[in-house]
Amino acid sequence: MISIVVPVLNEEQNLAPLHREIDEVLRRSGLDAEMIIVDDGSKDRSWNEITQLASRDPRVQGIRFRRNFGKAAALSAGFACVRGDMVVTLDADLQDNPSEIPGLIDRLEAGFDLVNGWKRQRYDPWHKVIPSRIFNWMIRLASGLQLHDHNCGLKGYRVEVTREIRIYGELHRFITLLAHARGFRVTEMEVQHRPRIHGQSNYGVERFVKGFLDLLTVRVLTLFGERPLHFLGTTGLVAFAVGFSGLVYLAWLWVTGHRPIGTRPVLIYSAASLLLGAQMMSAGIVAELIVSRLSSDSPGRSYGIAERIGFDRENERDSD
Repeated sequence: MISIVVPVLNEEQNLAPLHREIDEVLRRSGLDAEMIIVDDGSKDRSWNEITQLASRDPRVQGIRFRRNFGKAAALSAGFACVRGDMVVTLDADLQDNPSEIPGLIDRLEAGFDLVNGWKRQRYDPWHKVIPSRIFNWMIRLASGLQLHDHNCGLKGYRVEVTREIRIYGELHRFITLLAHARGFRVTEMEVQHRPRIHGQSNYGVERFVKGFLDLLTVRVLTLFGERPLHFLGTTGLVAFAVGFSGLVYLAWLWVTGHRPIGTRPVLIYSAASLLLGAQMMSAGIVAELIVSRLSSDSPGRSYGIAERIGFDRENERDSD
C-alpha cells in the first residue's frame, strides 16, 4: 500500500477534482492507497470538502490544524500517520498531475529512497519562475546535489525517509538535501506541470529571502548538526589564535623597549579576538553536551491538531 499526503490551504474548489483524478489513477494502475489530506488552517470550506470526501471514500483521512502552521508542519502531520511502505506527496492546487504517481512508485521500486519531481516546463508567472531557478541553482552550488527543482511538491518516498527526516519551519523545501545528507538515495523524475485553474498561489516573493536563510540553516544542520563543536570550535580556535598572537607581539614590543603599548589599536583587537575565541569554543562544548543528550526519536510537534477524520475507521478495520 502507498500513502498519499496532500497539504491543503484554501483549496476548496480543487479538492473534489483532485480526488477524482487520484481515484482514477489508482483504479487504472491497480495501486492500493490511502489519502491523508491535511488542512493547514484554511479560511474557506476546504475542511467541509475533506469531510465529505472522507464520508464517501474510506481511503480518505483528514487532519485539520487549529491555525495555519505552514506546509512543513502539514507534511509532518501527514507523515506521522502514514501506514504505507511508500509515500507520495503532491499539492492540492491541481498543478501537480496525479498520473505521475505510478512513475514515482516505479522509481522507488527500482531502488531509490526519494524521487523528486522536476517541472521542466512550468506554467507559473515569470516572477516566480526566475527566482525559483536562481534559488535551485544556489542549492545545487551549496550542496552538490544536482537536482533541478528541489521545491517541487510532487515527490515519492520510501517510508523510512519520512520517519527519519524531521522538517519544521519552512524546511520542506530542503527535504531532498536532508535526505541526501542522511545517506538516502535521491533522484529526480521529469513530471508534468499544469496551469492553476482555481484559487491563487499561497507563496509570495518573500519566501525566497526566507529560503536563502533556511539554506544556511540546512547547511549548518547537515554539516555540523551532530558535531557543533567542529563549527563553533574551529571558528573560535582561529579567533583565539589571532588574539593570542597579537598579545604575544605586544609583549615582544614591551620587552624590546617599544613602549607604550596601551595606545596601540592592536591591543584592543587582540583582546577582543581572544575573548571571542574563548566564548565560541565554550559555546561549542555546551552545544555538544546538549546534542549528546537530545533524543532524535522524540522530536516533539510544531503544530496543533483541531480535528481528525477517518482514522478511527482505519483502526477498526485493522483490528478486524
